[in-house]
Amino acid sequence: MGSTNKGVYAISVAARLVSMQVQNLRVYERRGLLEPDRTAGGTRLYSVADIERLHRIRDLLAEGLNLAGIARVLSLEDEVRRLRRENQRLRTRR
Repeated sequence: MGSTNKGVYAISVAARLVSMQVQNLRVYERRGLLEPDRTAGGTRLYSVADIERLHRIRDLLAEGLNLAGIARVLSLEDEVRRLRRENQRLRTRR
């Protein structure tokens, strides 16, 4: 099984998987909400993790958050995941 962070989906496929317009995915990237891989030629490739993040963005939009609010929520969620990993690492060192 491959990594969930390796880009495999073209932008049109990613947009279809999350029921969004291709333009929206470009906007979310410009706003720093996600960072798809790029081929040597510059083609965006979205990973399974990117697709999951796009689902989260869609859900937050549905809850009424704007893109700035979504960026903050995603940042805080990323930080919580990082702190949980660190906490687990420290606990297993005992």
